[in-house]
Amino acid sequence: MDIQNRLKIMMFFQYFIWGSWLTTFGAYLFNTLHFSGIEVSMIFSTKGLAALITPFIIGIIADKFLQAKYLYLFCHSVCAIALFYAASVTDSAILFWVMLANALAFMPTIALSNSISYHCLDKANLDTVSVFPKIRVFGTVGFILAMWTISLCKFELSNAQLYIACSASVLLVIYSATLPNIAVSKNQKQSWISYLGLDAFVLFKKPVMAVFFLFAMLLGAILQITNTFGGAFLHDFAKNPEFKDSLIVQYPAILLSVSQMAEVAFILTIPFFLKKFGIKKVIMISLIAWTLRFGLFAFGDPTPFGFVLLMLSMIVYGCAFDFFNISGSIFIEKEVNSDIRASAQGLFMTMVNGIGAYFGSILSGIVVDMCTHDGNKDWQTIWLIFASYALVLGIVFYYSFNYDHTKSNSAG
Repeated sequence: MDIQNRLKIMMFFQYFIWGSWLTTFGAYLFNTLHFSGIEVSMIFSTKGLAALITPFIIGIIADKFLQAKYLYLFCHSVCAIALFYAASVTDSAILFWVMLANALAFMPTIALSNSISYHCLDKANLDTVSVFPKIRVFGTVGFILAMWTISLCKFELSNAQLYIACSASVLLVIYSATLPNIAVSKNQKQSWISYLGLDAFVLFKKPVMAVFFLFAMLLGAILQITNTFGGAFLHDFAKNPEFKDSLIVQYPAILLSVSQMAEVAFILTIPFFLKKFGIKKVIMISLIAWTLRFGLFAFGDPTPFGFVLLMLSMIVYGCAFDFFNISGSIFIEKEVNSDIRASAQGLFMTMVNGIGAYFGSILSGIVVDMCTHDGNKDWQTIWLIFASYALVLGIVFYYSFNYDHTKSNSAG
């Protein structure tokens, strides 16, 4: 089997694991374990906390001390153990610590899977720019297939989703042992400050970059909301006798998977939009899409018209996610000096998936609890609050982010 197909298999399982529980776990915590909004959001905040810690540490170890594939194998072994134990936990405090252990081990594997792929492609003399996206898309396919598996097997409100993720982790551990060896770098010139990404903080001296990173953090808060509460929202339609047998209630993860399908399509449009409109307008499009995402959720339901609104919400998610995450990463790649490029990308990840994700999880849980009365959640108000947040963020961003796209292109 050639290296491209081997890497596709790795990416498939990497994101199959995540897709097995990320979008359905919230519904399990709400509906089966009857946790409160803040308890659920605390458990989901572990992803943000982990993104602040282990990716940097594991990155240093992979660069200096131990082969990436062995770290990758070790991290997924920890994930398998944590997920297996999490399936038996019904106490929110204990589950927080178990899922934190899982997140601390899983978050570094995202970067490790990319690093392994880039190394193998370079060694095979393949163009990473053109080949890697074709490999990475198999991760999205794995995520979607996992969501469909959980939904069709009726595991969305069951701890079985964690056992499925655990089993996939075990398979990936076994498979990763067969990946090519990657030599540990002997280069001692780079400082520990550089390894930790701290030298990128010099970018905050430039007003345009300071504003960009600030909004990256604020937008990072938005990214967590539908992962945490989207499944629970769709499941709550079952409380209405008119909707309890609808396909949305029976297979909500399949509906949510349309969001990932839309991602694949919108990724292909990013080069055109960035070249034509520039980063400011592209992120503005993302913020409008986020506003629509939540606004459509607020008025969507299983009726024919309501279903159309829900489907549109899934489609605009692809634009909302890709036009911020991927376009933002490309913007940084173009704007920073080559000697701090890796550090700047690490800072972007920290602001979005670390600080932003953590506070987004906590604050969104508080909003959900505030809008819960006698055990019933006022989802329309909840989604309208989130939509208003995205809208206000867009307005402030428009007047705060002063970047001349035309001048930048002319200079390039």
